Amino acid sequence: MPAHVVTPAIKQLVKRTADYLKEQRVAYDDIKPFSTPRRLAIQISGLADKQEDISESVKGPAKKIAQDADGNWTKAAIGFTRGQGLTPEDITFKEIKGTEYVYVDKFIAGEPVAAVLAGLKEVITAMTFPTMMKWSTHHFEYIRPIRWIVALLDADVIPFSILDVTTGRNTRGHRFLGTDVDIATAADYEADLTAQFVIADADKRKALIKSQIEKIATDHNWTVSIDGGLLEEVNNLVEWPTAFEGSFDEKYLTIPEEVLITSMRDHQRFFYARNAEGKLLPNFISVRNGNDHDLQNVVAGNEKVLTARLEDAMFFYTEDQKKSIADYVERLKTVSFHDKISTMAEKMDRVKAIVGVLAKHLHLNDAQTQAALRASEIYKFDLVTGMVGEFAELQGVMGEKYALLAGEDPAVAQAVREHYEPISANGALPESVPGAVLALADKFDSILTFFAAGMIPSGSNDPYALRRQAIGIVRIVTDQQWSLPIADLAQAFITAEADAKVAPQLDQASQIDAVIGFVKDRIRKILRSAKQRHDIIDAVTNSSSSDVLRIFTAADILASHANDANFKAVIESLTRVIRLAQKAPAELATATVDPDLFENDSEGALHQGVAEVATAADKTLADLYAALADIQPTIAAYFEATMVMDKNDAVRNNRLTELSGLARLTLKLGDLDQLIVK
Repeated sequence: MPAHVVTPAIKQLVKRTADYLKEQRVAYDDIKPFSTPRRLAIQISGLADKQEDISESVKGPAKKIAQDADGNWTKAAIGFTRGQGLTPEDITFKEIKGTEYVYVDKFIAGEPVAAVLAGLKEVITAMTFPTMMKWSTHHFEYIRPIRWIVALLDADVIPFSILDVTTGRNTRGHRFLGTDVDIATAADYEADLTAQFVIADADKRKALIKSQIEKIATDHNWTVSIDGGLLEEVNNLVEWPTAFEGSFDEKYLTIPEEVLITSMRDHQRFFYARNAEGKLLPNFISVRNGNDHDLQNVVAGNEKVLTARLEDAMFFYTEDQKKSIADYVERLKTVSFHDKISTMAEKMDRVKAIVGVLAKHLHLNDAQTQAALRASEIYKFDLVTGMVGEFAELQGVMGEKYALLAGEDPAVAQAVREHYEPISANGALPESVPGAVLALADKFDSILTFFAAGMIPSGSNDPYALRRQAIGIVRIVTDQQWSLPIADLAQAFITAEADAKVAPQLDQASQIDAVIGFVKDRIRKILRSAKQRHDIIDAVTNSSSSDVLRIFTAADILASHANDANFKAVIESLTRVIRLAQKAPAELATATVDPDLFENDSEGALHQGVAEVATAADKTLADLYAALADIQPTIAAYFEATMVMDKNDAVRNNRLTELSGLARLTLKLGDLDQLIVK
């Protein structure tokens, strides 16, 4: 099996088996997993001898329906008892609230566990994998062809077949070191495989690999960082691990270490070594699937493969430096960003216009602005270098290296690397301001243009990783604590592109609302993962604001006040305002309140309170909430003294205008009507 499938597959097998045993009413103590690239296995301990018996009283129809006037059983009674595997003679009656109902006492004896375990066939065949394949003339699909099945209940074979493979007690040892072996009892499984050079317990195998690597590192006074993901992958590539050391020519250390590490870790599954000062060494540690016999030949083979890759890297590194950054940027005019949108060079032109808008909005200083603008002119150039053509995962990284070699400002080079960040939902974020601005600009351009081209993610389909880019925008903005109203800025981006004559032939403006909704969906996901209250999430993401930081701040404020003694009263009062405001005619949206139409003092007090809330709304969200909380007694007094829906049209509309204005102010904090208070 592919290494990345092994661990998820064994977890799936354990869960499916546990669910099956629960469904079948079979008790057990524990399920121990075993997994290697060639086998998935589970060992169930403390298994009951049989299913639990079922003894229950089942309610049927009312007596008047179950029997006719002559006391004969009706079709309803006969059908009910047949469905329970019984006959009308088994019926008893019980009275419930004055009505008699039919009941039968049902008993089902549990099946022997051997019979139940034969159903594990369905557990195995129901498993799903990222990729599936067929074999021979079968139509059945699985991760790889099933070659043998060992199924034992103590010493007895559990009989079933999958395709042309029938269960037995024969398993296969290590592909090269072991032989076939008959397992006498289920308890012998692990030990018998160990005797055939298979460490079936993945945790034991992983611990052995780790200890072997650490011993080699200690013997040579190396520092080896054991990457968890790489260790997991290597563990799922071998059944009998033997770690060994290798080396390469020191001349390759002139290549940037990111290239060397990528060659060793990502391409060859090697662990790299550093000295005590942290300098990369021309050495590596790898793991063989076998013993130490003729290990020197294995070392030589691995060194030869690595050397060939490093020789390619040295060639590309040397050749790439023969051209200038300007040469590479010129080549980007022939590289497509997407055939429905533009070339990569045209994308960079748009991003430069967006960077200009962001720099002004965020009040960057001159050095930050110039670094971000210069980076936007070149930031994709490394895509057409030989090194990135060979090592695609180094895009951005090589851009920084080559920019520094070409004499670019270090801030520019850093921004070139950082613009891809975060490269995963929880990946590292840009550390520099120019890098963060460039990353935002690049991501906004991608989302706006793909949406305008009609390529909007749906369901699980997101081929251009727009969800990840939207999450990147959200995380960068919150990390930098930048106020970024998407609605206003998106329009400013489009205007700046038009002014610079670099706008794509797409209607981006029509997609602004859709993009805001898309980003808010990502905010919802992040807030849910942070265990925020669902009603607070609904409230803040339904606010009138498109400012990402403001939405998160609103969530924090509402959560911080949710346990206040007056929170319930505040929200209930504001909710009443919001719901009454919804009854206001549309034409009142632009109306102003006329104090001359007030009929009691509470109206004047509320009018003054709304003015104070409006002033607070122009400050911070904390000020806005405080003002809304302060006005709660005034609102309560207002509703006590005032009939909003007055028969006089002028008076009624004046009151609805007042409440509508207050409701609009609350929407800056969130849709408070969504909050649940008890």
